[in-house]
Amino acid sequence: MAEEIFDVVDDRDQVIGTAARSDVHGRKLRHRAVHVFVFNRNGELFVQKRAATKDSFPGRYDSSASGHLNSGEDYDACAKRELEEELGLVLPACRFRKHFKIDACEDTGWEFVWVYSTVTDEQPRINLDELATGEFWTQRRCRSMLASHPEQFARSFPLVFREFDRQRLWPAAPPAE
Repeated sequence: MAEEIFDVVDDRDQVIGTAARSDVHGRKLRHRAVHVFVFNRNGELFVQKRAATKDSFPGRYDSSASGHLNSGEDYDACAKRELEEELGLVLPACRFRKHFKIDACEDTGWEFVWVYSTVTDEQPRINLDELATGEFWTQRRCRSMLASHPEQFARSFPLVFREFDRQRLWPAAPPAE
């Protein structure tokens, strides 16, 4: 299988070239990624546990779906593609909310990251090449796990989660009956 090719970007997220994945990561070049938070109707977040075979942060918890943009791909298309590849969820673009962008930094692995969310009743069908497992967590459990076991998460997840939480973007859970 051919190595992925990413767009290399400058400090303003403007494309300045392309490079192979290994070169981008090895040389810590700025590039692009997305994180998608998938919520169920109860307002719980699907948290994935990365497959043990992943080249970065194997076996750690991470966003519902996340990934790099391929060269020439835009953020919106990547969010839709990653959700389908990792969780088997095929949703129309109108079901995604695009929230905020995090600038490339060490904690993101030098990725500019756009963060999206969606709410669905559809059960994720995890791709075992990408994920070991996954489950829906309450807001309280997410906060608790991050506070007590931050080492169990992929490096960028705490940054993405805390900004999502700070902006109070969690969907409202239905009222208790």
